[in-house]
Amino acid sequence: MAREELTRLTGNGNGNCNNDDCPNVYRTGTGSIVVQGDLSTAFKPPAGEGLVEIPEDVLKEAVRALGW
Repeated sequence: MAREELTRLTGNGNGNCNNDDCPNVYRTGTGSIVVQGDLSTAFKPPAGEGLVEIPEDVLKEAVRALGW
């Protein structure tokens, strides 16, 4: 799946993490959520899964964008 196929719910939209545009939350065409953020080492997830850390304000921004 390409980033262009996702609906961006957070961030300033420039798509460049070097310009304070990360972390981000996206919505797929099927309604699931994709999270982009710094890798976390809080625990070892099962094979095929990963952990990312995102600030609470980014989640709140995504919730507002979805109108929840």
